Amino acid sequence: MPRSPLALAALATVAVPGLDAYDVRRPAHPGTDFDIAVVVDAARRRWVVRAPVHPAAGAALEAEVELLDALGTASDAGTLPCAVPRPVGFAHLPEGGRAAVHAEIPGRSLDVAQLVPGPGLCASLGRAIAAVHELPTSVVENAGLPVYDAEAYRARRQAEVDEAARTGKVPPTLLRRWEERLEDVALWRFRPTVVHGDLTNERILVRDGEVSGILHWGDACVADPADDLSWLLVAAPPEAADSILEAYQLRRTELLDPHLTDRALLAGELALARWLLYGVRSGNDDVVADAVEMLVELDEHTRPTWDDEAATAPIATVTASYA
Repeated sequence: MPRSPLALAALATVAVPGLDAYDVRRPAHPGTDFDIAVVVDAARRRWVVRAPVHPAAGAALEAEVELLDALGTASDAGTLPCAVPRPVGFAHLPEGGRAAVHAEIPGRSLDVAQLVPGPGLCASLGRAIAAVHELPTSVVENAGLPVYDAEAYRARRQAEVDEAARTGKVPPTLLRRWEERLEDVALWRFRPTVVHGDLTNERILVRDGEVSGILHWGDACVADPADDLSWLLVAAPPEAADSILEAYQLRRTELLDPHLTDRALLAGELALARWLLYGVRSGNDDVVADAVEMLVELDEHTRPTWDDEAATAPIATVTASYA
């Protein structure tokens, strides 16, 4: 049973000595792995309390706390051009694990549909994501979070496709499309970087036309940088996506990755396979039906040709509803 906002406020007062809770409310997008509340103290300062709802989330929180310390140092130094949560206190939970409290980062959730191409917010987005990918991989390694090389990550994606195929719910022509791309060795020659791992509009905060913060780092790892760009390529207006990619490439110091966009678009397609698998594993028939409907639509749009140029536009249309 989810913890009530009042119970979360009580945890916040334990975690932060002297915090005098004046008001408490649920955030607009609470998530599923954590009970979350925003606590307002008597001085009108706002605090976010996060309590894991299962042991796996608790373990992820502990690794995230370790990572956030390093990310906070990068933010202070300007290496990371936005804020990250900075835990200031913890409260032990009766069932084990602990809740964490951090000051709320000012800003509102990103509205991808309203992005306008040019040097403003799109450029800030591109630079912020690029800065994450430029961080030393040691920040992830030292936190005990996953580290993949390019081949291991390709194999991970292949395993997901194989599992999705075993459900019998993925159209055969779509499976062949994915198999061809996964077997294309050139496509998977990339330098793994630090990646956030779960970027969505709810994870990115915006203030005064710039990215002000990035939240929820529990899925961070060293992996394919294309994954952090995938959701933007499928959800943002095409011209805005071009501006984001241009700013991103200008901020990166490594040589141009010629297949970055191809892998990002493929990641958008494979997100539907993961959505299907989530529905199957959790026994949620509504999720399964939703995933199957989108997979069939994607198959219909991509079946006429294997040419990437023809496939790119419909991929963005179909997967935007998932992103």
